[in-house]
Amino acid sequence: MEKNLREQAEATAKFNGFSSLQEVVRVLLQKFARKELYIDVATQEERLSPKAERRYAKIVEDIKKGKNVTKTMSLNELFNTLNS
Repeated sequence: MEKNLREQAEATAKFNGFSSLQEVVRVLLQKFARKELYIDVATQEERLSPKAERRYAKIVEDIKKGKNVTKTMSLNELFNTLNS
């Protein structure tokens, strides 16, 4: 763990009345084990650039039209097509 991160976490723990960072972890783990604590890791949606959006829209349109699409009936046929 980075020293700076640990120091910030320890300061926040003491500010919130915990005696140590270990106590914070112990309390969190106890609550988590009793299903009293739920963790939700939200991720920010990635946005494509306008150029990439146009590119992928064209690819999807081509697929819908059957343009630049190859169909194979077996795995061997697929690999032969990819290797040709």
